[in-house]
Amino acid sequence: MGKLTTHVLDTASGRPGSGISVKLFSMENGRHVVATAVTNGDGRTDEPLLDSDTYLAGTYELEFSVGPYFRDVNATSDDPPFLNNVVIQVTLSGDGHYHVPLLVSPWSYSTYRGS
Repeated sequence: MGKLTTHVLDTASGRPGSGISVKLFSMENGRHVVATAVTNGDGRTDEPLLDSDTYLAGTYELEFSVGPYFRDVNATSDDPPFLNNVVIQVTLSGDGHYHVPLLVSPWSYSTYRGS
């Protein structure tokens, strides 16, 4: 009964990162897409990236396309965002609920295992 969820917080503005494309890749037997989503107004995906029907233990990469988000947010700036894609590799084991938040600004990011 494992699952994987995520959310994005724009730490530069203190707001949820909405409209950010998220891709989940399995790294088992080569890198391949297993789920895609777009963050909603709360910075979360509407559904888990993996749920009880699709969850398998293994190594995954979450790829957040933050470049377009920061270009839209900073539309008056001529400078392109420093970050374009943020990739976070995680290893899931057992059947727990894994939550991977992305705290991001145009210049930096961090993450942690949430609850």
